[in-house]
Amino acid sequence: MSARSSQAQAVLPARQQKAGIGIVVLEVFAILLFVLFMMPFFLVILNSAKTAKEIIFSPVAFPAYWGQLVTNITAIFNNPSTDYIGAFIDSVIITVVSLAVIAIFSAMCAWALVRNKKKWSTVIFMFFVAAMVIPFQVVMFPLVKWFKVMGDGIGFPLLGTYHGIVFAYLGFGSSMSIFILHGFIKSVPMELEEAATIDGCSQARTFFEIVMPLLQPTFITVLILNGIWIWNDFLLPLLILGSAGKVQTIPLAVISFAGSYLKQWDLILTSALLAMIPIIVLFLFAQKYIIKGMVEGAIK
Repeated sequence: MSARSSQAQAVLPARQQKAGIGIVVLEVFAILLFVLFMMPFFLVILNSAKTAKEIIFSPVAFPAYWGQLVTNITAIFNNPSTDYIGAFIDSVIITVVSLAVIAIFSAMCAWALVRNKKKWSTVIFMFFVAAMVIPFQVVMFPLVKWFKVMGDGIGFPLLGTYHGIVFAYLGFGSSMSIFILHGFIKSVPMELEEAATIDGCSQARTFFEIVMPLLQPTFITVLILNGIWIWNDFLLPLLILGSAGKVQTIPLAVISFAGSYLKQWDLILTSALLAMIPIIVLFLFAQKYIIKGMVEGAIK
């Protein structure tokens, strides 16, 4: 027994040493990944405080005068050809309304699919899951065509309008949201809904007063993931709203500083930095809910 115990004691430090080396390697690898992925963000910050000439000749150097950042911001807000403040307001309206519509309709759809134990509910759910892997580029031109046809048919234009872009985001954002909410709703005890029904609650009241409060962590995850996508999206607003329409988003406002013969890199990068700040702040405050909601929604 003493020989075996001495061998075990000799093996244990060796394993601990190997584990320590492995942790150090992983930490170094994580730091390298952090630097790699944050480098574009750091370059945007550095070049936002430069003139266009400085960006062209020294894109990786530190700014000679950080006060140039304030000058660039002032130039963006006073630019006669770009209504950046209006684009910011439009982005807020589109993002908030789209998130509200996606969250409510996705939750109702996921709840209906979970509680109806029939084959058609499983088939519909699989269609939603399959829609997640369809590339947007495959459907973007038919989407614009059918939006034009439907708008002309019902006399209610969908292109270049708030409701048109919100409707498009509802279609493209529902699949992932339903997938996440579907997994979490399965963990909600059916007894709670049965008790509410016995007390006289209708299905609508049961959903909004019993089920929805329990979905708070997953709701926050759905809102953050879709919010980051909608706020930063460029291609879908370009197709639905157009580059010179009355309704604009921040990504569309940014490209107005890039002309055919002249690109104002100082204003482009500064406006991109201003667009990133709100979503970064939102992500920092809600990042713990993203992981918690993803785990609860995808594993249960």
